[in-house]
Amino acid sequence: MLSNKHLLQSALRKCSSRLYVVIFFSFFVNLLMFVAPLHMLQMYDRVLVSRSEVTLIALTGLAVGLLVIYGLLEGIRSRILVRMSLLFDELISSKLFDMVFETQILKPKLQGSQVFRDVDTIRDFVGGMAIISLCDAPWVPIFIGACFILHPILGLVALGGAICVFSLAAVNEWLTKTALSEAGNNALQASGYAMGSLRNAEIIKALGMFAGIRDGWSNSRDKMLKHQSVASDRAGGIIATSRFIRMALQVIMLATGGYLAIQDLISPGTMIAASIIMGRALAPVDMAVSQWKNFVSARNAYGRLKKLIEQYPDEGEKMDLPPPRGSVILQNAFIVPPGSQTSVVNNLSLAFEPATITGIVGPSGSGKSTLARALVGVWPLLRGNVRYDGASLTNWNSEALGPFIGYMPQDVELFDGSVAANISRFQEADPEAVVLAAKKAGVHDLILQLPKGYDTDIGSNGQALSGGQRQRIALARAVYKSPKVIVLDEPNSNLDADGEKALADTIISLKNEGTTVVVISHRPSLLSSTDKIAVLNKGTLVKFGEREQILRELGGARSPSNTAPSS
Repeated sequence: MLSNKHLLQSALRKCSSRLYVVIFFSFFVNLLMFVAPLHMLQMYDRVLVSRSEVTLIALTGLAVGLLVIYGLLEGIRSRILVRMSLLFDELISSKLFDMVFETQILKPKLQGSQVFRDVDTIRDFVGGMAIISLCDAPWVPIFIGACFILHPILGLVALGGAICVFSLAAVNEWLTKTALSEAGNNALQASGYAMGSLRNAEIIKALGMFAGIRDGWSNSRDKMLKHQSVASDRAGGIIATSRFIRMALQVIMLATGGYLAIQDLISPGTMIAASIIMGRALAPVDMAVSQWKNFVSARNAYGRLKKLIEQYPDEGEKMDLPPPRGSVILQNAFIVPPGSQTSVVNNLSLAFEPATITGIVGPSGSGKSTLARALVGVWPLLRGNVRYDGASLTNWNSEALGPFIGYMPQDVELFDGSVAANISRFQEADPEAVVLAAKKAGVHDLILQLPKGYDTDIGSNGQALSGGQRQRIALARAVYKSPKVIVLDEPNSNLDADGEKALADTIISLKNEGTTVVVISHRPSLLSSTDKIAVLNKGTLVKFGEREQILRELGGARSPSNTAPSS
């Protein structure tokens, strides 16, 4: 099995077979570049001297025929590059999506959108003009050598011009590298700031924070534009200088050829042919200078992707395990939230059995939500184990285990799509199972009242629904196809009295089906449905036992009701 660390190299290596074809076609494309100067040479030295119309027609017909082949080869070469870029995207994009998804959980500050922009940058580079300039670059000395064959002085002029343009390319790299790097970093900051602001547009609007948020975004963007403009100004100056040198060299080459022709050292046709050949010799170099920004962008994108991939662990293949029955055991668990250095849950051991409802209570910051995330495998443990039917959670394939788990986080997230698609977890929907899940969650009648019922598009994050509606649809998603383990984190935070009653009925029916239910709540109405209660404080298990006993020790239902949800 190929290591993740070699994902980029492997994708590029698989594309290289097509690159060899491009190089093969580039050989004939560049060879056919001699058609125009040779035709010009024959026009001046043979046709104009002999005044033969037959020779004129024959040479022109031959030249046009060869140029038709040249055009076809150019088109084929371009199409191969496009296909090569699509192959690269196909080989890497899905795997990178998996990596970004997993890494985003452990590193919330990761700019996932930038990763895909980097893939697009490399893909466009692979299928763009920059690759063509690289394929044509080896022909530069051949064209210069042709100028030397026509006359050594003409060759020296061409060589001097190539050295000047090459030097400009090196100067361009030196002058723009730092500025482009800083511009890229500031662009990432501005993009992340903007995305975070858009996600919280409602609170920004309500509290009049827009001006301050806009200024923060504008400052990051201004820094990016400043560095970008510096790099662009420098690169623009280099490109302008390069074009001036190319045009000046054409003049110098013609002047040199004219002098040699006056001295009868070369023919006028040779003078024109040398000018055309030199122009072709400098074209790849000039193209490389103009494409330098793309070179730098692709190099930086490659570096960022390589760094991300190297940080992503190789999981290897996991053997399929039997479907879990619902026994969940937490053994000496220490949990550190991603991006933090402090353990929120410390040395916690708990057992959750099928056909039981366990309530988790505790003050704010006690680690209740952290525990919920660890139970369903969202956050890894620093030490200890979460075991499903005796098997460590790390030994389960998350895609295989997912259908047997129901999870409803404190901050409900729904996705752009229909109600049915959200309930069915965006798998191939089973209409009967979707309706059954909605009925279990007590949301079936509510869904039927929506404009298109189960086919209603709820928009991004369910923005077309109220908080209570989102929460009840999320509950239906959690109970879809009767999972064996269900973890509900503050499932009644946005529910009215009817919603709470429906939720309590749902939890009891799940218990009767043999499901393992874990409920985090601070409302006594929901705790009254539990069999056992675990009390957390500062990440430590303080009490655990039968509901009546724990409520009695806590002084009745009042104490749990005063506790607040945690993060």
